[in-house]
Amino acid sequence: MAADAAVQRATALTSADRAFETLRTQIVEGELAPGAPLAEVEQATRLGVSRTPVREAFARLIAAGLATERGPRTLVVSDIDADDVTALFDLRRALDEQAARLAAARAASDAPTAAAFTTLADRFRAVTSATLQADDAQRHGYYALVAEFDAALDAALTSSPYLASAIASTRVHLARVRRLARDDDARLAASAAEHGAIARAIADGDGERAAAATRLHLHEALTSIHAHLPRSGANRPKERA
Repeated sequence: MAADAAVQRATALTSADRAFETLRTQIVEGELAPGAPLAEVEQATRLGVSRTPVREAFARLIAAGLATERGPRTLVVSDIDADDVTALFDLRRALDEQAARLAAARAASDAPTAAAFTTLADRFRAVTSATLQADDAQRHGYYALVAEFDAALDAALTSSPYLASAIASTRVHLARVRRLARDDDARLAASAAEHGAIARAIADGDGERAAAATRLHLHEALTSIHAHLPRSGANRPKERA
């Protein structure tokens, strides 16, 4: 009996994980827009799971700041607020500039780290508005390259696990807001050049140059995100032709 209960619990947790990851991805990529209602029965049917794992997934979305309760039994996708975005970037500035310095220090004494960032710099340099047109509508290829940069940065911060953990906690919100610019290939190409400059400085072991390049990238990214933030009442994701 206890074994059966354990199996059932494991299955439920697996279903909850799947429901959470699916909903989180759809919120981050804008498929579930800010303000969209999240109904337990509807989502359970849509995801092909029971209501219990959906309820667990909802609790995790609330804890992650991706969903908000608006009255009894009313849950919606959290809004993207301009002030919250600015606060997020204030935190990122402190975290990411220090991470760039530490990664550069690591690269100065570790050839594999330097080589990894050299390769990333070259790959970012190859990104243009024209190459982005060959990507899919959600620009998954471009964001996969950004994820590789993030992974390389994490690998360079093994001696600073608290910093790495703090950066990781901001990424889901960062991914959500920066997707607002996914229709702006000119901005994505500029962002690629900025990432390339950071990667090159890290590869060269120049911590202050890496921090300065990070500061510039964050300034340009925040300016672009504010320009793309949906106005009140216009929170539906933009549809592509």
